[in-house]
Parts: sequence; C-alpha cells; structure tokens
Amino acid sequence: MTAAVCIQNLHKVYNSLHVVNDLSLTIQPGESFGLLGPNGAGKSTTIRMLTTLTQPSDGHLVVAGHDVQRDPTDVRRQIGVVLQQTSVDGDLTVWENMELHGRMHHIPNPQRQNRIDEWLGFVELSDRRESKVKTLSGGMKRRLQIARALLHNPQILFLDEPTVGLDPQARRRLWEIIRSLNQQGMTMLLTTHYMEEVEFLCDRIGILDQGKLIALGTLAELRQQHGEGILMRQTGDRWDYQFFPTLADANTYFEQQSDKTGMMTRPSNLEDIFVELTGRNLD
Repeated sequence: MTAAVCIQNLHKVYNSLHVVNDLSLTIQPGESFGLLGPNGAGKSTTIRMLTTLTQPSDGHLVVAGHDVQRDPTDVRRQIGVVLQQTSVDGDLTVWENMELHGRMHHIPNPQRQNRIDEWLGFVELSDRRESKVKTLSGGMKRRLQIARALLHNPQILFLDEPTVGLDPQARRRLWEIIRSLNQQGMTMLLTTHYMEEVEFLCDRIGILDQGKLIALGTLAELRQQHGEGILMRQTGDRWDYQFFPTLADANTYFEQQSDKTGMMTRPSNLEDIFVELTGRNLD
C-alpha cells in the first residue's frame, strides 16, 4: 500500500536554527495521525512544508503519491488544509466563500452547487449560507473552514490546531465532525495543544521536541514503553511522578510504603508521557 504521506530526513533551518531537524515518518491511507509538541517544536512548520506553503531546507516529501517540491500543484489538488488562523473572508457570505473556493478548483456546475450543499449540511451550516462570515461564532468559522477544505474532495486533510480558542462545546462538535470524516476513510494529519483531542481522534501519535521526533506509536504502545501505572507523590506544592510497567506494579509499591501520606496511584495517560519526554507541559 502506497503511503498517504512520506517524510524522509526533513530539515527546515531559519537563521541557523533547526526548526525541523531530520524528521522521518510515514502516514498510511485512512490513518488519523496526531503531531504533538510544545510551542516552537516544529509542528506548524512541518504542516506548512507538507502543504507546499514553505520550502524545506532539505529532505524528501511525498503527499498523495506526488513529490511536494517537484509537483506542488498536483499535491494541492489532493489535500485540504485547515490552518489555525481563520482564513475565510469575513465580508463574504458562507455560500460565497464556498463558491469562490469551488471556482478556484475549477469544479463545474451543477456539481459545485451540489458539493456546497452537501458539505454545508455536513458541518451544520446550511441555515447560515447567506450570513456574512463575520457574523459567525468562532466554532462556525472553523466548521466553514473544514467544509471549504473538503469541497474539492481531497484525499488528505491537514488540520493545524483546528480547535484552538474554541469553547468546549464547539470543540466537541468539531471532534465529532473530524472523527466522522476519518471513519469515512479520510486520511488526516492533526496538530494540537489538547491531549484529550489526540486521545479521542488519533490512531498514532508523534511527539516533536526542538524539531526532532522523540516518540512515535499508538497511545497503547507509548504507555507500554514508558509505563502503564504511575505513583504520584506530593512534595511541598508539587507532585513527583514515578512510572511502573503496570498499575498493579504501582499499587504493589504503594502498599509497601510505611508512610503513604501524599501518595496515590493511577493509570498513566498521554500528558504524563509527554511531560516525561519533554520535561514540560504542552502549553
């Protein structure tokens, strides 16, 4: 099976700083892949290189079977992109934004109108088609960005911080939309600052730090590698964490302690692993 995304020895250097440093990974068709990392880790830069918006300093990128540097136009035909910045035109209506995007992709009528109706219905914006975008909530604008990105039937959807700044209800609705698309076979590459977003949406996870890939696998694989159980010990106003292979191992160690004050055990989660690897919280 041909990979949907293939990254080999990718580098991006700005003013002698390696923003992305020898990154290699593969994403399979239909996979939902989450890219995590603290601010400045290189996540958005990687997305921009894969989507032809930024030239790599070195390395080889293939997206939907096309070389990103040699065939950027062919790549753009096969991808949908939702960047963290709101990129829809606030002075146009919802329908006009979709119509403009459809014409730019040379989608003929009546197919273009049918697709606009289909995707506005999918993201629950049919009743706002005549509304100016500047009157929409943040969540509605993000849903419009997703609908617009899907209008030309891309193979791969790139989502860079798709729910940043949204309230919990809007974020959950977007999760449902994104998960439904993936269940229908859409390949996705997602960057986010929300651990629970990755746990809910992604099949596999890559963790970037200072431009380098420092962990790769499913959540179950990462927990198995680093420990499925944790002992938490309160020291003053901070908590110390100790990983154990299983929760049962953590509980056994806990029971052996003569003084259990300020101690507790629980299963490990993605945030625990992230902090263990990077030494700091995601934000």
